[in-house]
Amino acid sequence: MKLIFNAPINNLSFGNVTYNILREMYKQDDKPVIFPLGDPDYSAFDKIDEDFKSWIENSIEYRYHNLDKDLPTLTLWHLNGAERSIGSKNHLLTFYELNQPTYTEKKIVDMQHSTMFTASSSIEAFNKQGCKNLYKINLGLDPDFAPIDKPLIKNKIHFVLMGKFEKRKHTKEVIQLWLKKYGNDNKYLLSCCITNPFLKEKDMNTLLASIVDGKHYSNINFLPHLKTNSEVNHLLNSAHIDLTGVSGAEGWNLPAFNATALGKWSIVYNHTGHSSWATKENSILLEPKGKEEAHDGLFFNRNSKWNQGEIYTFDEEQVSKAMDMAVDLHKETNEGGLKMAKQFTYENTLNSIKKVIENG
Repeated sequence: MKLIFNAPINNLSFGNVTYNILREMYKQDDKPVIFPLGDPDYSAFDKIDEDFKSWIENSIEYRYHNLDKDLPTLTLWHLNGAERSIGSKNHLLTFYELNQPTYTEKKIVDMQHSTMFTASSSIEAFNKQGCKNLYKINLGLDPDFAPIDKPLIKNKIHFVLMGKFEKRKHTKEVIQLWLKKYGNDNKYLLSCCITNPFLKEKDMNTLLASIVDGKHYSNINFLPHLKTNSEVNHLLNSAHIDLTGVSGAEGWNLPAFNATALGKWSIVYNHTGHSSWATKENSILLEPKGKEEAHDGLFFNRNSKWNQGEIYTFDEEQVSKAMDMAVDLHKETNEGGLKMAKQFTYENTLNSIKKVIENG
């Protein structure tokens, strides 16, 4: 297939999705005209095949030579900024976490030839606003993420929490509950990879200090941003239990999905993007009990043109019981999770995208 592909290549979640879609296009001998959003950054992709990288760079170098007004455009980006289109038929792949699309967000979606979301709840929210041509797309497991057979953490039950620090993700509540249950008990270890690249280092350190309330704990690690996917894969493989799914709203939640597909026991709230992949067979699945305003004064602000609505609340008793259940299971491999690696692939992702574009 020949199309214009307008997407970021970087070490964030959007960039990882772009990279995997491009790799599948390369395998399928597609001919994308790549317009990167921002300067390409390959630093996270330490296992990149040099021929594949050259294929990307060649497509970028000759993108203006290969422009054609009749080519469809696939854009992978936030709703904020997706009003810009290169071709005449723009197909948008995006992520939406909340439940109350604004008028601006509705208009952005209305401008698209089709809009693809990774959560059925996103489609429902925009359907209620009268939007049409909405499609559900699943993501896949990055093939660079794979189980490591040898034990990486010995004589401890290792919990991992990933994803940038946000109110939406209940980062503070999850860590404080864990410390209440297991703090300074060295049979347990919690590794937190929660640096938020959109916060200043000083502000990030203030947030971390507020989480532990100035106390010292011997069994919690606050990790810096992991630079490569191999480092992320090593961290996830070292875990017994993943807490990243204890979030209030997600478009997909790549870290929790990846951990589960690697056979780890993930505690996951059954809502928003999680509902696309998490089941009772592959996760310790929790049913949400309430909602609260998403406003946090940082990334979600009242009366903004973007990101209005609610997130699901954190229930301490519910999550505490799930942690106990996960501890009981930690020596067993999550076979249901491992099956996800075959069910959710980027081959399926790209084929679904092509089907939407071809039928459009």
